[in-house]
This record gives sequence, structure tokens and C-alpha cells, in this order.
Amino acid sequence: MTAPSDRPDSFRSDSPREDRSAGRGEAPRGDRYDRSAPRRPDAARGDRPAGGGFRGDRSGGGRAGFDRRGGRPVRPAVDLPRYVAYQAVEAVHRDDAYANLVLPAILREQGLTGRDAAFATELTYGTLRHTGTLDAILTDAAGRDVARIDPPVRDALRLGAYQLLHTRVPAHAAVSSTVDLVRVVAAGATGFANAVLREVAGRDADAWVAKLAPPMETDPIGHLALAYSHPQWIVRAFAEALGGDLGETTRLLMEDNERPPVHLCARPGLADPVELADAVGGAPGAFSPYAVYLSGGAPGDLPAVTEGRAHVQDEGSQLVAHALATAPLDGPDGRWLDLCAGPGGKSGLLGALAAQRGGRLTAVEVSEHRARLVAQATRGLPVTVLHTDGRTVGADPKLPEGHFDRVLVDAPCTGLGSLRRRPESRWRRQPSDLPPLTRLQRELLAAALRAVRPGGLVAYVTCSPHVVETHVTVTEAARRSEVPADFVDARRLLPAGMPGLGDGPTVQLWPHRHGTDAMFLAVLRRV
Repeated sequence: MTAPSDRPDSFRSDSPREDRSAGRGEAPRGDRYDRSAPRRPDAARGDRPAGGGFRGDRSGGGRAGFDRRGGRPVRPAVDLPRYVAYQAVEAVHRDDAYANLVLPAILREQGLTGRDAAFATELTYGTLRHTGTLDAILTDAAGRDVARIDPPVRDALRLGAYQLLHTRVPAHAAVSSTVDLVRVVAAGATGFANAVLREVAGRDADAWVAKLAPPMETDPIGHLALAYSHPQWIVRAFAEALGGDLGETTRLLMEDNERPPVHLCARPGLADPVELADAVGGAPGAFSPYAVYLSGGAPGDLPAVTEGRAHVQDEGSQLVAHALATAPLDGPDGRWLDLCAGPGGKSGLLGALAAQRGGRLTAVEVSEHRARLVAQATRGLPVTVLHTDGRTVGADPKLPEGHFDRVLVDAPCTGLGSLRRRPESRWRRQPSDLPPLTRLQRELLAAALRAVRPGGLVAYVTCSPHVVETHVTVTEAARRSEVPADFVDARRLLPAGMPGLGDGPTVQLWPHRHGTDAMFLAVLRRV
């Protein structure tokens, strides 16, 4: 971003407090969308907005629309990649949609590919990651709480502020394109949007943090929360899990705000990771023997994925499944159980490993939709999918007690370990989510201990570093269990030389240490 003195005169004029009319951009009722109101056709279906066509590229060129009455070219109304990003961000906030599901659908619908698709993706995910800090800046720049800004205007301003503060888009282009967007989604608020964005453009990101964040010396959690756009309770939980090390907490928060790489899992017996890496232009993983790192592209379109020889899976998820499958075990080893299998990534890897040993995996999923996903993910593998509640071990004849040799409990959790992949989750989760989740986690782990045979192994896994979901849950469940079990040192089940695994017997993986999601692993052996 250029310094304020270098910006054109049009960016130096009056502040939003002097420029806007009362009520423009005002939200009629708090910060919620009116979900009973009909959805706007352009936002719901991706129709071309009234008043012109889309710009086909972010440089301001691209294809123009036409006046249908006279056939005359008209000025494009809004840049298409930015409008796609707006649609995705709006769907996340209005409909509680998930960006990783809604954005690809909009990209396909609009036919956006290549650099334009990459730009729309960067705007979508970057805006969602930085929403907390962007909202604080917009509140100050607008002179009103961001909750009082009409939701369509608010989402457009977030996209504009992200471009100003976190991309190389020139300030004039970021402002003018956002005003064009506001003209499409809330025409009466263009003056307000223009003035707010000029105010935002007056400082770079570091200067805004210096102005708005509490001092690090007196309120480190509050400072880090605003500086790195995480809710304070999550920053506090990360710091606790890292032993109070604020420097390492800062590195974790920074990593959470980076675009994560795509990891493939080359299914053992079906694909060789080195050959797969060569075929897709990637690189073998650093730790998992099945991992392949992709540099970009659409992994779902790769032949290895469509043919079921590989699947998309974070390397940390591969490592915890591999740890269970390779842990030393005396006695029979042909009956495996995945107690919380949806959507099927770990079941796919375990099923492929079981096939190599002549074993069979039973995959349990309580959700009918996710059970179908597990069946799709494990097609052709020795996997039996059960649509039932994993807590019914002993009551369900298909889940007898003391029957299985290896059991995985990939327990439902807050998902705080995958915030870099699901950026909207950090703003949706609340501390009040923890009690029901931890109760469910304890019940599932107790069921797993009933399901495993004496001498068999149970792996308890969560994609969260929150100590309540990790150490507290596993120790409490083991203490209360009617089935005695001992902890196995999980560090010995991960690759030799892997750094930062702690003191054991459990293991916490980290994005900033290992390049994986923050997966937790505890392994117990039934006595």
C-alpha cells in the first residue's frame, strides 16, 4: 500500500463522518440477515447483476455487457472475480454455508478458472480469516459499530478492506471496484462505502493494529486476538496448549492465517507416493509415508483421485491413522473399527492398509449423509459401513464388546486445529460448544474401550489442541472406564526424528511445527 501522502487527491478528502448521509448502509435490525426475506436473484443464483455485465479480470478490462434494448455496449457493473468472492462470503454469513463447499460451486457456475479463480479464492478465504480485525477497522473507519451496517454493504466493505490491507491491489482499484460492487448489492450506500474505504486506505495493516489493539505488555491475549484475527478465547486456548509460550502462540496464529497446502494420501497398495508426486507435479510428504504435497490446481480432478487410488487428506490425519495401524500388537489383527468414520478419509487409508493384511474395517457413522460419503470413499476396499451411533457398542449385535483388534475414535470436536482450512469456523465456535462435545467425546472413547479386545489398541484423535478436548477428555474417560487400559507412548508411533512431539505419552501436532493440522493423538491398550 502506498503512503497516504502518495495517494491521489481523491483519496485525501473528507472522512466518512463528514461524507455519509444519516442512515446509509445502516442495518435495520442488528447484525443478522433477515432469513425470512426472499433471496436476491443475483446473490442466490449468480445471475448477472442489473445494470451491466461483469468484468472478466481484475485489471479492469474483460468483457462488457450490452444494453438489451439498443445493443449498445455498457460499462461493466462489477468485476466478476470480486463478485464471486462476495457471493461466497455472503453465503457464509447469511446461510451459515461453508466456504470450501460453496465457493467451488460458484466458481463452476460462473465458469471462472485460472488466475481469476485464484483471485476470487484468495479474496474469499483471506476475508473470512481476517474478519475480526477487518470489522474492528471498519468500525473505527465508519464511526459506527460494524453490526449496524447493512449486511450486503458490510460484506462488500470487508472484501474491499482486505484488498487494501492484505493484497497488492492498488488502493484506487480496491476502492473503485468495491464501490462498483456496492452499487450492485446496495446502490444507496455507494457514497458511504467510498468514504469508509478512503479512511481504511489511510493506514496500512500494522498501523491499524497499532491504533486499535490493546498493548501487548498489559493485555497480550487481546493484542494477539486483534493483530492476528482470532477470537480471544481461542487465542487463550492455544496459549494454554502451548504451555503459555506467547512467542510460539504468535507463530501458530500467523500460520493459521496462511493459505494451507493441499495434501494427497496415496493409498497403500493402490498408488506409490513418489510416482504420484511425479505425475501430479507435486512432492512427497515430509513425514507421512503416503503424503504428496500439491502446489495448486483442483485435486478432485486428478485421475488418481477420481479412480480411488488417492484422496485429499491432511498429512496430520494420515499420521494418526498410520500410528494406529502400525502400533505393535500381539494376537489376531484382522478386525478394525472406525467408530466415527465420516466423511471417510481415515477409513479410506485404514481400509487400504487392512486390505494389504487380509483384514477388514468396520466404519461407523451416525449421520446418514456422511455414511454415504464413507461408502463412496471406501468403494472397492474391505470396509463395511454401518449407519448407527458408535456409542451403541454392546447393545448393537454388529458392534459386539471385546471384538475388535484396533479401534479409531476420530471424535467430533470444535475443529480448532483446522482453522486455516475452515476460516469461518473461528467466528462460529463458542466456549459453550465445549461441554456437549467433551461429554460426547468421553462417551465415544468409553464405547471404543468396550469394543476392543483385551490386548487391543484404541486411538483417540481430535482435530483440536484445546486441552479440554484432548488431555482432560482422554484422562477422564480412561479413569472412569469400566474397562482398564494403559497409555502407549504415541511418540514412538510417529516417524523417527519428527520434531516437537512433547513429553508424551500423547502427541499434539501443530501447523507451525509440523505443517499439519493441529491433530491430537492418544493411544491406549486394553488390559
